[in-house]
Amino acid sequence: MTSDIAIINILQEQIKTYKVFHDLLNKERACLVKIDSEKVDEISKVKDTVIMKLRLLEEERQRLIKQYAEVNGIDMDINLDKLGQLTGNTIFHEMRSQLLSLLQSIEEMNKFNSILIDRSLNHIKNNTNFFNLFKKEQNPDSTGVLLSKES
Repeated sequence: MTSDIAIINILQEQIKTYKVFHDLLNKERACLVKIDSEKVDEISKVKDTVIMKLRLLEEERQRLIKQYAEVNGIDMDINLDKLGQLTGNTIFHEMRSQLLSLLQSIEEMNKFNSILIDRSLNHIKNNTNFFNLFKKEQNPDSTGVLLSKES
């Protein structure tokens, strides 16, 4: 398999995996709105696995691009645009656009989910403070003597 075909295969796998990650963020958002903490925890574990896969795919993509540069005697950093120009294959430009679009969407969803989490934490904090007001009234901070009646 030629190295440019291997790069295309890795890029296709990256796009597929980023779409999975995007779907997980959508599910996470729905669970955050429903305040389903157990499901959010499950999704978080799956997200960790997907992120690890994305890291491995990115390392492989970088390795393949470096190998392509060495085989073809190119002594500079190669990005997807440059790779498209060198190979004459327009699919690299299309895949770059898909990746950028997915990454921007993921970034926006991540920010929104982060805002939902912050609001939930503030809600919990406010409720905790409210209930602590009643707890303080029942348990005064002053020390005293316990009196009992003996018969």
